[in-house]
Amino acid sequence: MRTISLEELLEAGCHFGHQVSRQNAKAREYIFEARDNIHIIDLEKTKEGLEDAGAYVKNIAKKNGTLLVIGTKRQSVSVLDEMKKKLAAEGIDGVYFVTKRWIGGTLTNSSEVAKNYKKLKDIAEKLKDPSARSKYTKKELSDLDKTRQKLIGFYGGVAEMPGLPDALFIIDTHQEHVAASEAYKAEIPTVGITDTNADPTIITYPIPANDDAVGSIKLLADYIFDAWIEGRKAREEIVKVEEKKEAEKVTKVDESVLEAKKEAKEGESAIAKKKETASVKKPVSAVKPTKTPVKKSTEKK
Repeated sequence: MRTISLEELLEAGCHFGHQVSRQNAKAREYIFEARDNIHIIDLEKTKEGLEDAGAYVKNIAKKNGTLLVIGTKRQSVSVLDEMKKKLAAEGIDGVYFVTKRWIGGTLTNSSEVAKNYKKLKDIAEKLKDPSARSKYTKKELSDLDKTRQKLIGFYGGVAEMPGLPDALFIIDTHQEHVAASEAYKAEIPTVGITDTNADPTIITYPIPANDDAVGSIKLLADYIFDAWIEGRKAREEIVKVEEKKEAEKVTKVDESVLEAKKEAKEGESAIAKKKETASVKKPVSAVKPTKTPVKKSTEKK
């Protein structure tokens, strides 16, 4: 992972917090000073939090985990669209996005929310199948399509997620406080950009930084997604090594089986040869000496 400098954070505007009056008391340790009634974030803490978060995300990716990214504010949507393209270009999977609206209960009531995932899938299948479409009128098809679009807006980013994510990456934990609270209750680790108005104590890996400026969001998101890509590539290398070892093991087993078969065949040949040799040699029968019977004398003395 690359080293991020304080200059980069400064140029991106990561140090600008909110107005002093909007401060969250729990974020006090991340504030460097107040200037012109605006809080200035300590970039040393930002750098430290970002590096810790990146290392954690990389480790999750390396273990073949999943990451749910939440960023519904206007400034973050365009950045996350870029990140999606970046992951697609690299062929990296395991990341799911919520960029329109967070639906309460997605993490804490997943069994109920999963019913809507199924509903979305069923409607999509009906609209694709010509024979199923023929059973509906134009108005009914139009209504189904509107329902599908609505469900995609709510669940499109998470409907294909295999289960609860291994971690969350939240942009603006104050605005997405419902998602942050759900993750906290569900004991799912979170990585989040926490501005001076947010509560960093419910975030596992807080990144104290400006969550309103596009430049700040892009720099931080780039770092997190680069960490994910590195972790996935490391995972691919591990899988390749394991497959190679497995192939070598199979080869060794095959060789030992062939050797055993060869030895068995040689043993059978040796036994057959011995039998053949034994049948050629005729055994010499032992001649027993005949005893001449002694005649008893009949004369009387």
